[in-house]
Amino acid sequence: MYDLETRKRTLALVGQGRSLNSISKQTGISRATIRAWQARIEPLRQPGECPRCGDQPTAPQPPRAYAYLLGLYLGDGCVSPHPRDGHYLRIACADAWPGLIDACADAMHAVHPTGSVHRLQREGCVSVVSYSRHWPCLFPQHAPGKKHERHLQLTPWQREIVNAHPWDLVRGLVHSDGSRITNWTERTTAGVHKRYEYPRYFFTNKSADIRRLYTDTLDRLGVEWRQANAYNISVARRPSVALMDRHIGPKY
Repeated sequence: MYDLETRKRTLALVGQGRSLNSISKQTGISRATIRAWQARIEPLRQPGECPRCGDQPTAPQPPRAYAYLLGLYLGDGCVSPHPRDGHYLRIACADAWPGLIDACADAMHAVHPTGSVHRLQREGCVSVVSYSRHWPCLFPQHAPGKKHERHLQLTPWQREIVNAHPWDLVRGLVHSDGSRITNWTERTTAGVHKRYEYPRYFFTNKSADIRRLYTDTLDRLGVEWRQANAYNISVARRPSVALMDRHIGPKY
């Protein structure tokens, strides 16, 4: 048995982004015990406190943060059940992009302000995690199996948010499954050999439904794109890249 102060000190280490393995070695408390404490730190919310569970369901707030978090979830996120009750929302963010990790945690906390958000270090990535009974209400695409192996469609209330804040959805999708790279080519003109460099955006996802959501949104925003291969969407035309740079830019 551990007293309350020990639990608080241990969970404070978790909140600092420390891995469960390092915390366990420092405190002598097993990782399973720490995980169990994490699952209990948020009191179970009443159905009326969830914007989707009331008699008159409303959209999650703030909508821009939700649109961004939706993009991250569709790319690298999952909702998984807790063994006893409730669900975890987990979004994997590569170690190479600390700014993305912060943005993900901020959006998760904004959409679910009464819950705690934790960063769990994995090999090569940080898993940003929050516990609630209501994540399935906020992400009704949740279901068993891989996203690309099942049909995904936004609900009417999600479409209203995406239509109002399309760039935030695109930013979330690109931050999760996209990249901004610099391509190059060489040409010989008038006997002079030159190297040309140009930026482009790529978005890669196995789910045809998620790719279609991405490209349909780009169409509404006036961004020209092309299908680079089976799973890859490319934005390379200079005006479209400039538009993407204005609203998204490289990950950081």
